Amino acid sequence: MDPVQNIFPPMIDADGFRPNVGIVVLGPNKQVLWAKRVGQDAWQFPQGGIQRGESPEDALYRELHEELGLKQHDVEVMGCTQGWLRYRLPLRYIRRNKKPLCIGQKQKWFLLRMVCDESSVHFAACDKPEFDSWRWVDYWYPPNDVIFFKRSVYRRALRQLEPLLGDQACA
Repeated sequence: MDPVQNIFPPMIDADGFRPNVGIVVLGPNKQVLWAKRVGQDAWQFPQGGIQRGESPEDALYRELHEELGLKQHDVEVMGCTQGWLRYRLPLRYIRRNKKPLCIGQKQKWFLLRMVCDESSVHFAACDKPEFDSWRWVDYWYPPNDVIFFKRSVYRRALRQLEPLLGDQACA
């Protein structure tokens, strides 16, 4: 487990939402990096909680390194979503024994262009990796493949980020 998480428990806002960053890494041919959770057939974009005293940008680079082994110089930030995008957890996923109670996440999504060789992606940057595999997928593939309760927030994030692609915009 990340020692920083032991020192700083996850922040939960007054409405029960945990602040989080979502990471969309753009690669060749208008494709995005799609990561598979360790030991599961569950795929998602890299993401992670914003810790106390951390800006969304700080969390972005920490999570990028922890989850994909990439560093700030390996990517170019193309932009981020405006405001917070929220999703609620289904009742069966809410941990009622945890205080404060978390009912979902509020996220800032970042669109990054990978400027390093894709061989730089690795999962050994932290003691307990979240992912064990990754692949490139079409820009609009993730909202249909991610777990059901994240689909709407994925669509909203990708819609907001799409204009940042410029002449690379997807159909």
